[in-house]
Amino acid sequence: MPRIIEITDFNDNELDVYARLTENQLLNINEPDKGMFIAESPKVVGRALDAGYEPVSVLVEKKHIEGEAKGIVERVGDIPVFTAEFDVLTKLTGFKLTRGVLCAMRRKRLMSVEEVCRGARRIAILEKVMNPTNLGAIIRSAAALHIDAILLTPECTNPLYRRAIRVSMGCVFQIPWTIMEEKDGWESTYLGRIKSLGFKTVAMALRKDTVDIDDERLKGEEKLAIILGTEGEGLLDSTIDNCDYTVKIPMSHGVDSLNVAAASAVAFWELSK
Repeated sequence: MPRIIEITDFNDNELDVYARLTENQLLNINEPDKGMFIAESPKVVGRALDAGYEPVSVLVEKKHIEGEAKGIVERVGDIPVFTAEFDVLTKLTGFKLTRGVLCAMRRKRLMSVEEVCRGARRIAILEKVMNPTNLGAIIRSAAALHIDAILLTPECTNPLYRRAIRVSMGCVFQIPWTIMEEKDGWESTYLGRIKSLGFKTVAMALRKDTVDIDDERLKGEEKLAIILGTEGEGLLDSTIDNCDYTVKIPMSHGVDSLNVAAASAVAFWELSK
């Protein structure tokens, strides 16, 4: 049975996760097994529950308990379901709740690269993508456009940051991903690790020595890793130099590049055919 708790004390420690802890505090870098994240909106929370994430508590606008959040409230068991009217929740969190629902959930153990890539034919590797909006959009495109898994370098924004989750519309819970472990000299060796799993590597980069994105050789590769770089600077030169292919999206009207999220959608669509 749901345990509905009317909010009367803004200083309740159990509300810290919604009102006072930063994203980095939720991540809990020093003790990752105790880390949490916030899922927002009934659809996104539902996708997290479907993926097996453990809910800790729910914050829900009162009118949604028997409305849009009813299914979520019924699924979370006897954890605290904190509730109040719209104005009270906005004052507590500092922003309007999407569809009136937030859910604090525990993070899972990160999978290994080998676990994430097992059985995959098309994967995406994100190198230093730090904008959570771009990251969320890339994950949504990857899930929609037949990418089997995502690998992230350690500098990337964490996929379970609230904004990244929201922009991905919960697709972060529908596609396997992991953050690659950083080791000495790892920037020159992670491609070797990917290649040892049987993947040919494709650097998305603005260079002249590129192959066409619809090149038949790319379509003929059994396993491809599509690598996208940080906003602005793009991929490291060392990454590009060590990839099997370099691909540039052809453009018109004098446009020289696309936002990394837009570029990812084009690349995923064309290279996963």
